[in-house]
Amino acid sequence: MTYEWAPSDWGQRLTRSPHWRLRLEDDQLLLIIDGHRYHAPLDALQVYPRLPWARLSLHREGHPPLILGGLPAAAARLLVSALEERSGKQRQRDHVALFQQSHTAIQHWLAQVQAATDLADEESLWLTCEQQQALLQARPTLPLDEDALWTVFDDADLRSQLDGDPAAIEEALMLWLADWPTMWARRNEVHQARERVASRALLDRVESRPLTDEQARAVICFDNRVQVVAAAGSGKTSTMVAKAAYAIERGLVAPERIVMLAFNKEAATELQARADRAFQRLGLDQVRVEARTFHALGRHIIAQATGRMPQVPDWAVDATQGFHRLAEIIDQLKDRSLAFRTQWDMFRLVFGRDLPVTGGSLDAEEWDKDGQGYVRTLQGERVHSIEACVIADWLFYNGVAYTYARRDAFDAGTDAYRQYRPDFHYPGIALYHDHLAPAGHDRAPAPRAGEPGAREGIERIETTPLQLRTGELFVRLGEALSQRGIELDPNPDRDLPEGGATPMPDSDLIGLVRTFISHAKSNALHVEDMVERLRRLPDDHFKHRYRLFLTLIVPILEGWDDALVAEGGIDFEDMLNQAAEHLEQGRYVAPFDLVMADEFQDASRARARLCRALVQAPGKHLFAVGDDWQSINRFAGADVSVMTGFVDWFGQGQVLKLQQTFRCPQALCDVSSAFVSRNPAQIPKDVQSVTPAYGAVLQAYQVASRDRLAGAVEQYLERLHQQLLSGQVPPGRDGKVTVFVLGRYNADRAMLPATWRARHGQHMEVSFLTVHGSKGTEADYVILPGMLDRRFPNTRADDPVLALAMPDSDAYPLGEERRLFYVALTRARRSVAMFTVQGRRSAFLTELVNDGAVRVTSMAGETIHEQACPACRVGVIVPRTGPYGAFQSCSGYPRCEYKPPKVGGHPGVHTFAGA
Repeated sequence: MTYEWAPSDWGQRLTRSPHWRLRLEDDQLLLIIDGHRYHAPLDALQVYPRLPWARLSLHREGHPPLILGGLPAAAARLLVSALEERSGKQRQRDHVALFQQSHTAIQHWLAQVQAATDLADEESLWLTCEQQQALLQARPTLPLDEDALWTVFDDADLRSQLDGDPAAIEEALMLWLADWPTMWARRNEVHQARERVASRALLDRVESRPLTDEQARAVICFDNRVQVVAAAGSGKTSTMVAKAAYAIERGLVAPERIVMLAFNKEAATELQARADRAFQRLGLDQVRVEARTFHALGRHIIAQATGRMPQVPDWAVDATQGFHRLAEIIDQLKDRSLAFRTQWDMFRLVFGRDLPVTGGSLDAEEWDKDGQGYVRTLQGERVHSIEACVIADWLFYNGVAYTYARRDAFDAGTDAYRQYRPDFHYPGIALYHDHLAPAGHDRAPAPRAGEPGAREGIERIETTPLQLRTGELFVRLGEALSQRGIELDPNPDRDLPEGGATPMPDSDLIGLVRTFISHAKSNALHVEDMVERLRRLPDDHFKHRYRLFLTLIVPILEGWDDALVAEGGIDFEDMLNQAAEHLEQGRYVAPFDLVMADEFQDASRARARLCRALVQAPGKHLFAVGDDWQSINRFAGADVSVMTGFVDWFGQGQVLKLQQTFRCPQALCDVSSAFVSRNPAQIPKDVQSVTPAYGAVLQAYQVASRDRLAGAVEQYLERLHQQLLSGQVPPGRDGKVTVFVLGRYNADRAMLPATWRARHGQHMEVSFLTVHGSKGTEADYVILPGMLDRRFPNTRADDPVLALAMPDSDAYPLGEERRLFYVALTRARRSVAMFTVQGRRSAFLTELVNDGAVRVTSMAGETIHEQACPACRVGVIVPRTGPYGAFQSCSGYPRCEYKPPKVGGHPGVHTFAGA
């Protein structure tokens, strides 16, 4: 039907509009003006109702609009109504057409999904995250959104215009809008169940006992990226070996395209032997899957990519040899450069410890008789802030005579003024030095001119905590002293006074440098990168200390690299990064479809980068197994964030857990799990045990002095031997009970009784290991002979300066030591016995006692009831006798001189606040 509108005679005359006629022809406008014809879409016309005549505007692309007038208002209303009716019908037709386009695109995508799923079902394959992501990325962008699609479909008139069966269309819409990741996960669960049945024989026979449900799940899950978080003693090596066997037996991966990566030769040899035995057990005698070290694989990749086999000296791989080689390099630098030697010893003596955050509490090292904590300077003064200690030690190292907190010769304390005591006084030059306390720390102000206490001829210099942290303080103070005739004389050979603080040992600083180098190289950091990281640190960090450390690192790194060049070799971390780069740049194509990495909690970033590069091509699989609770090799470059941030490193995949342990009894699992999980960064696990308990799983014994520890350990072994002979304790797996004496340090070997074999060897096998060396092993009983304050945990384990080389360092206090203690506890199949000394109890043992996990007894079994010293919180209050009679004091004397006040003429104890 055609509609037509035109101006009225009077309207045309009075509006002076040209003569025009407007027609609606189907879905188009036809405008005729003085014989000229213009075609336009419906939405090109704008109607402006007016009385008595409306105005029309027809918009034309690239031309000015045509303005028309003279249309009566009633006719204008009819025109607007007709336009709206025609536009509505046009929109419906457009939506139907767009729906048809959308439906066609949906059907095409659903066909892709069905084809991928059918193929996976036919070939009994896991539908991987890689395949799922490819399908999701192929998902087309539709011209209609979800609401618009349902609006068309729910309209009966419009639905009747659609091509196809409405029920089929509705089903396609429902599938299109479904949660596909969840549907694919359910599909993989069904696949998992089918494979459990199909592979039952393999899963039951691949190891000496059938795999657990958790292990079988990890074996069958064949996603592109799988991380297995395995509890101690949960059979992670069995799972790795079974994974390789399953991949081969089901035809998923050929044996030569599988590699198992271990972290050292011993682990690779053990892994290879386990795999060979498993394949023989399955009748696959001719099948071999190679277990290799990262070291061997990296060298092979570089050789294949460059034609030359790189040499990595043993000292660049072995931690102990590396330490000694680094010590030689540093000694050579000291001999060649007095400036280096001066800076090295200045760092040790003056800047060996970091500062707390501005305004933070003092980490006291000693306590006076009133319980006031302090630190001791190199010269022997007792100071009540680390900042004052750093300044005093800097003055001492530079040969500047000073007195600390010198009292004025007269009393300036009045009702209006407290007595002023400068922090430092420099004799002979009439200079007082005030180091301003952080905000909120009360102190007496310096008197100004004309005030009581002001001295004529006395000059003052003030410094601030911020100046100390940036290093500006040392420049200003040096200039002030120089202007008054005192020249700085830094002397590394200056004798340390008796009673002064013990500086940072050379060995500690060498160990810190070695750890720093490992992480810097693992992260492929250059000096410029580390300087930039230093620049970005907040101002409340001790940036001057970090800067001084970097000035040491630069020549040491050069010396380290020069030593490598001299032997025609490269660094282990550099080798791993070079190998990864060859893979990333396509200069070498990895021949592996399945890469399995053991002990992944100890992966450095360089190792993680190599793993990522090995599986960067589509269709590759990474299977990483480890326990972040046992990440204890940070000193060798390990970075626990590689495991806790697995998805960030390697992309979306599966994170599975092995939570059933065959080692520790449940009570020991509960205690150790709760202990290590206090660090919120650790991946949570609910460890469940199938191992029966034999008596108490935790015991703690205390002796009066350290020289009695060895005797107490021997007494414990004798008691255990008698229990074996009487039948109270059953024998071990091979007829003998195994016992580990685990030391935090090698020096703890002295706690292993020399006569154990002669006295107990018929029924017991006793071995000494360090806790680090014990990882991956187990024994019936574990003895921890050195649960002493500042020994286990080692409070110097983590230095904040490592933040310059580790972007994601573990921020939890003593996080590495906490994991190390967890490793020690979980070596035991039956029980752990801990030994400590009165007044030197380890903070970790105290934590277990406070949690109710263990009680401390004497060797006779009597519970130790002691009052902890409220000052140092380590020692205990003990009775003593002196020249003036009986009194009480801390057992930590002379480190802690605290004495409880006497009450009513008798030694007593008061509540100590603020310690």
